[in-house]
Amino acid sequence: MTHRSGDSSDPGRIPAGPDRLALVAVSGLLSFVAMLDMNIVNVALADISRDLRVSAATAQWAVLGYQLPVVTLLLPVGRWLDGAGPRSAVLVATAGFALCSAFAAVAPWAGLLIAARLAQGIFAAVLFVLMPVLAISSVRPELRGRAMSVPATLGPLGAVTGPAIGGLLLDELGWRAVFLVKIPFCLLALVVAWRAMPRDEGLRPPRAGALRDASLVGVGVTVLLVALTLAAGHPSWLALAVAAVPPLWLWLRGPGGRSVTAVLRTPRLPGAHGAVLALAAGFAATHYVIALHLQRDNGVSATATGLTVLAFPLGMGLAGPLGGRLADRCGARPVAAAGAAVTSAGLLLLVPLDGGWSPADVAWRLVLAGAGMGLNGGPTQALVMGAASPERTATAGSTVQLARSLGFALGPALATAAWGLAGAAHGARTALVPAAVAACLAVPLLSLPARGTKDVPAATTGAASAASD
Repeated sequence: MTHRSGDSSDPGRIPAGPDRLALVAVSGLLSFVAMLDMNIVNVALADISRDLRVSAATAQWAVLGYQLPVVTLLLPVGRWLDGAGPRSAVLVATAGFALCSAFAAVAPWAGLLIAARLAQGIFAAVLFVLMPVLAISSVRPELRGRAMSVPATLGPLGAVTGPAIGGLLLDELGWRAVFLVKIPFCLLALVVAWRAMPRDEGLRPPRAGALRDASLVGVGVTVLLVALTLAAGHPSWLALAVAAVPPLWLWLRGPGGRSVTAVLRTPRLPGAHGAVLALAAGFAATHYVIALHLQRDNGVSATATGLTVLAFPLGMGLAGPLGGRLADRCGARPVAAAGAAVTSAGLLLLVPLDGGWSPADVAWRLVLAGAGMGLNGGPTQALVMGAASPERTATAGSTVQLARSLGFALGPALATAAWGLAGAAHGARTALVPAAVAACLAVPLLSLPARGTKDVPAATTGAASAASD
């Protein structure tokens, strides 16, 4: 089976025609907004708790209520969206996301706020799956690398800039502005998608058994994430991790898991998913360790710490477009591997972290690591989406997002455990070792070719992979 890049009969495929670069911009904008919501509310929890007169634990559900549906529904949503009308899915998910933001902003009590955030997390799961599909289906195959670099770069930028944006809004306008700020971007995306996307057959209802699949995946993934969070300080984490296996195994054995296993059996995709998880873990661990070290060990102010940590997304934003262009010219896999190598170099240079280092000493290393992530993000996403068969592009998008989410949870847990074992004197330096090792693992995962495949430009990655299947 080969990929028919211009065939409008492919499920979820926007009909052939001129490149719709506006839709690529929409995919990047919505990826930024959806990832922004992962962290932007954290800085407002104290104000929410005080204003709505609830405990800190209850206020925390303004964050968890969003994150849990996103992570637990990614895989079921991916299967549901395979073959669905992309225009209808984008419009419904974006409108629902914006409406839930508005309800959260005006919530007079915590119960309504949490309910709005839970619903918003459901719509966000749809957006996370849709955005790479929208980007890759809106351009010719020879522009896939550049198109995929847009959501692959802007999404992580939303995650790392969330606290800074949230803090600014909180100081100037109050906690409700943290929810309102996303609505104008959603309205802009709605207008562009409404005008630029061709009409489709609409959304089909979830198939029979979808609720069972969502429940099994939700329980398994939630338990696994909790186990990873507790890994640093609670011996019970391993038992929790084992408890996550039965529901996930039952799901994989059923019809809901077959599309995921089919994607993961595709040449190149297991390594690419492992690289995504490893780089996400390295990134999250580094972000956590550096911020904690600068403030607690070096006495650097919160503002200076925030500006230093922003060096990583600066490098990522600068290198992201370059990574896409190189992938279209040289092939996705070598560029993705080169990006992982650059990230590894930056993180390895951070390992000798010393109390005498200034924020500038840390910042240039973070810029280097971020540049590697920028080079890697779009090509890796193009590699995955291009190698997956056309009828499983949404599933491929969901599996990559889940791998990234697991990496974000695993990174800080590994860093905390290493810090605790090393003690206060060398804790930060030791905690950066797992981050660097994880990034280094991504290089061979992306460099080693799958059996029976060879390097091809990003424009033909999908066809070559399908032919070798």
